[in-house]
Amino acid sequence: MKEITWYGRGGQGAFTASRILGAAATIKGFNALAFPSFGPERRGAPIRAFTKISEEKISDRSIVKQNDYIIILDDSLFDKELLKKLKPGGRLFINTVKNQKQFGDERIIAGDISSLAKKILNRPIVNIGILGLLLPVDDEIGIEEIYSAIDGYMPGKIAQKNKRLLEKVIEEGVTKE
Repeated sequence: MKEITWYGRGGQGAFTASRILGAAATIKGFNALAFPSFGPERRGAPIRAFTKISEEKISDRSIVKQNDYIIILDDSLFDKELLKKLKPGGRLFINTVKNQKQFGDERIIAGDISSLAKKILNRPIVNIGILGLLLPVDDEIGIEEIYSAIDGYMPGKIAQKNKRLLEKVIEEGVTKE
């Protein structure tokens, strides 16, 4: 089973992105489960969301303790301790203006999604864009399945802009310098 934890702040769309990734997995033929975990519901409060993807039926609905991927929408939520929650071969994806080398860990994939989102969406909403860092690393779910899931969860104009953002992130890749 592939297990993913999303870290974001209320209003950033971590749970929406978790559901879209899960929906894309089901389109590809996998079983998937997506669910949130948060304290007081308020905009800006730290939240977590989880996505589980498997070829088998998923009956474990507990939070993820060891991750294949950790996805951080807001770099203020990054803590090196999170790296201990990665399975062997796991990766941490982070939206940040810092470059890849500054983290000093090859498991971390960094990209400045916020700047691209501001240009394309006119707001720094990075939840879908950050999938552009994940897709080149994980070949089980492709961009077409993500597009179909976006279409299922977002209205037309917003869906199109998010698809453009996703493409731009894939094109520009990680922040290397």
